[in-house]
Amino acid sequence: MTRHVGKALSHESAGAHVTGAAKYVDDLWQNLARVAHAWPVCAPHAHALLRGLDARAALHMPGVLALLTAADVPGENDVGPVRHDEPLFPSEICFYGQPVAWVLAESEAQAQLAAAAVLLDCEPQPALGSIEAAIAAGSFHTEPDRLRRGEPERALREAPRRLQGELRLGAQEHFYLETQAALAHCDDAAGTFVQSSTQHPTETQEIVARVLGCAKHDVTVQCLRMGGGFGGKETQASAWAAVAALGARKLQRPVRVRLTRAQDMSVTGKRHPFLIRYDAGFDLQGKLHALQLQLWSDGGYSLDLSQPVLGRALFHLDNCYHVPHLEAVGRVCRTHHVSHTAFRGFGGPQGMLAIEEILARIAAELSLPPDVVRERNFYREGDTTHYGQTVTDAERISRIWQELLASSDYVRRAARVEEHNRAHAELKRGLAITPVKFGISFTTSFFNQAGALVLIYKDGSVQVNHGGTEMGQGLHTKILQIAADALGLPLAHVRIMPTRTDKVPNTSATAASSGSDLNGAAVRAACDSLRERLAEVAGRRFNAHPADIVFDDGAVYPQHAPGAALPFGEIVTQAYLERVPLSATGFYRTPQLHFDWRSGQGKPFHYFAYGAAVAEVELDGFTGQYRLLRADVLHDVGDSLSPLVDRGQIEGGFIQGVGYLTCEQLVWNEQGRLLTAGASTYKLPTLHECPPEFHVATLTRAAEPGVVHGSKAVGEPPFMLAISVREALRAAIAAFGHGSSELPSPITPEVAFWAIQRARSLPRDEKRAAE
Repeated sequence: MTRHVGKALSHESAGAHVTGAAKYVDDLWQNLARVAHAWPVCAPHAHALLRGLDARAALHMPGVLALLTAADVPGENDVGPVRHDEPLFPSEICFYGQPVAWVLAESEAQAQLAAAAVLLDCEPQPALGSIEAAIAAGSFHTEPDRLRRGEPERALREAPRRLQGELRLGAQEHFYLETQAALAHCDDAAGTFVQSSTQHPTETQEIVARVLGCAKHDVTVQCLRMGGGFGGKETQASAWAAVAALGARKLQRPVRVRLTRAQDMSVTGKRHPFLIRYDAGFDLQGKLHALQLQLWSDGGYSLDLSQPVLGRALFHLDNCYHVPHLEAVGRVCRTHHVSHTAFRGFGGPQGMLAIEEILARIAAELSLPPDVVRERNFYREGDTTHYGQTVTDAERISRIWQELLASSDYVRRAARVEEHNRAHAELKRGLAITPVKFGISFTTSFFNQAGALVLIYKDGSVQVNHGGTEMGQGLHTKILQIAADALGLPLAHVRIMPTRTDKVPNTSATAASSGSDLNGAAVRAACDSLRERLAEVAGRRFNAHPADIVFDDGAVYPQHAPGAALPFGEIVTQAYLERVPLSATGFYRTPQLHFDWRSGQGKPFHYFAYGAAVAEVELDGFTGQYRLLRADVLHDVGDSLSPLVDRGQIEGGFIQGVGYLTCEQLVWNEQGRLLTAGASTYKLPTLHECPPEFHVATLTRAAEPGVVHGSKAVGEPPFMLAISVREALRAAIAAFGHGSSELPSPITPEVAFWAIQRARSLPRDEKRAAE
């Protein structure tokens, strides 16, 4: 039988992507008449009170149609997704560049000129520009969250060895290719239609309705596709949609909002910076006895998703390692920065980096190979995490580890690296292997649900509607394969429709790596219902039992008589004549998820995705410049729905992680202004950062029970595979001297250079004391 699931198919829009035929939000306004263009009036302070503004000159400039302010909001002047703490038009400025009003004009250029002519009366206030400043001022968004197991205080006192330190992790810019954009117009029934580059159409619908002061059924949001999201359009697309909708209501004509790259980088949130302090107890074999950790994140000026991001960091600070006694306390700081938000991994990378830092330093302290120390601490079958979830498939960690050590030729290469380093004084190499264990599900349980609507037309063609959004990650490709297989059709007979709130309501964000798990299961449920109905029609037609009816490659026939096959469309027409419904909804909710923050115990994840990576780097002692020579990856995707799509996610996630850990550095000045607001000053990974040898494989014999077609999520877990590059750099730095010290992130060439100098200046007999 024809089977599409599991085939290595190209992305369903690949041709449109490479030819430029694919349409995005900002391509659509040119098909509408009388479109107005919006441009923000931005504040030049990190923290100030807005006493007033003077727009008289701006309003008399050519092409200017209106100025949007809080006075134009008929509903609630707030776009905060969790806590209502984000005024769309603020009276208190809370970060540099914050939009306080919007000019609407006939052209974008006219709107930009007019916005520059708006005068702001601001009263500057003291600003908090760092986590340390927020801690000192007692400025927090949340009370502490705590996870605890065992007796860490006693275990730390009794441990043979002990190590304290801290880890500083910087922010990361999403740098999706398509910046934030929205287009809104009013229909003839006083409703509002919004085209939005959003990962969460339902939330965008809710926030637009909140600002307009109307019911949700008066707002329809569509996401045709996104040019990347990475979490940056999960909550933070809604403000721009609200501005467009508000302008459309005011002018009664379409309004377009599109941020420039500099605007997008200045006014949207990043991956959360973290400060982590730790106290580790361990034995002479490198096995962890106890950990106490404190985590602070920079949430920026509003809460956004900072609390669940911190929560996932707390969940993932064990990575693949069993810690018998552990306490971790986390808190979100309030600073005068943009409101930081979701980003691929959603706090998981920050938590996992903490324990990888600790184990690397323990290995150096004991003069043991880091891979040996890591393996000695692995979870074993039946172990539980520090939050009480059983690691039921822990054998996969060891299986991946051993298979990758063999396929990457790790032992022989490690010897070659040592030989190279003995022969080269100023060009050292490092080799490292690190694992990944990443929990799959939204940690807020009620988000783990999805709906679908599947329509079959009389000619046998099919439309599929689901709640997930396509941002280039290949979700629609996987859904297409699932639907085609469920109905026994060629791919060309199925069309995936744009994601719209009037087709599938109350959806969750396409996030948490759960898009395929949730929406794929919902679509299959709808298709199964339709197939059962059609099987009964076909059974009557062929005088056969419905269970014996076969749907294959657009044909329908009894299992015992394939020669009697009829076209799928003919059976559909017969069903129509018999008044059998040809549309169906499907629904899925992830089972058995629960977690109680009061007790710190539960099962927040449906399953874990595993992987491991080996990285080899070469580091120049004169400059701190490095090259990634080779990367080997073995990743667990279960039974892949779409192997080519999954490979793209593994490779892309790994390289994005390399950027986060080595070269992407965001810099704000003392006034709170972002200095790295473009590709000329913000160093993104390029082909130079891609290893000339890049070996990617997926784990075999890896079907995941209870997930659609035995597959596993693949969006976020590969990001953390890049920790291997950080650890290889640590090894190369240590090769210049006799010690290993704390390493901040990202390890830019400057950071690497000064780390090399510290390593060189450290006498051999002072190694222990320095750590």
